[in-house]
Amino acid sequence: MKQFIIIVLTAMLIASCQEKKQTETRWVHTKTIALADVNPIGIAQGHKGIWLSDGDRNRVVLIDTSGIILKTIDSLDRPMHIATEKGILYIPQYGNDSVVSVLENLRINIAIKDSLDAPAGIAVKDSMMAIADFYNNRILYTLDCKTWSSFGKEGKAEGDFYYPTDVHLTESNIWVADAYNNRLQVFDKKGNHLKTIGEDQKMNAATGIFVSDTNVYATDFENDRVLVFDLEGNLKQVLDTDISKPTDLIIIDEVLYVTNYKGKSLSLYTQQEVEISGKDGHSTHNDHHDHEDHKD
Repeated sequence: MKQFIIIVLTAMLIASCQEKKQTETRWVHTKTIALADVNPIGIAQGHKGIWLSDGDRNRVVLIDTSGIILKTIDSLDRPMHIATEKGILYIPQYGNDSVVSVLENLRINIAIKDSLDAPAGIAVKDSMMAIADFYNNRILYTLDCKTWSSFGKEGKAEGDFYYPTDVHLTESNIWVADAYNNRLQVFDKKGNHLKTIGEDQKMNAATGIFVSDTNVYATDFENDRVLVFDLEGNLKQVLDTDISKPTDLIIIDEVLYVTNYKGKSLSLYTQQEVEISGKDGHSTHNDHHDHEDHKD
């Protein structure tokens, strides 16, 4: 009897170990917001809604969380990846090579001594500003909006660009979506190259970038997906549910918003605890038709 009990307990222990479930936090698609007559390119957080640039219609619109347009800023010339800071909206105009700031109904052109050639993206943090100068294949950076520095040239080597489309500022670094080199690049504030991210992921037009405290997010335009990396550049997750020609993305109140240019919509993701197996780390979670891949 004693031997039988030992066998039963051993079997139960083995079964318990095999069935032990582990979880991890992953982004899961939760909602898609349809946009009427808006092909969104850039996205930024506003005080009373979400700003979207609609380059096809030469305007920027403010929408609520259901996609209803609350305000329109028109008479622009192909607005691209926008930014906000302290209530001011910054709009790079790809079509007329200028950047304009908007506060309420006041528009002011930002003075830049160097000539821009199709500015595609802008980032603002406190008094710092960076601009992705598309056809000049460079990044402009200023600490005070008075003295500007410039780095980059056309090419494929580290530190070179092939049509940069978006830029993001953190406390120490400048992060760039190097669109048609199909990668992300990271620089210090002096323009020194620090690292390259995503070259092994076969991206096809890395158009938008967003950086949080823990992750780097990139839109992979032609592949209809978003790639999530850690800050060192290791791939953590691939998002592709309800994403169609994504151009930009942002996290607002712990929700990841992805702009779908072709889909005329916003795809929303939230972080959830999902089940993974104990040994190989593969997720057993299925979220509708989500085909996200995870790399430890």
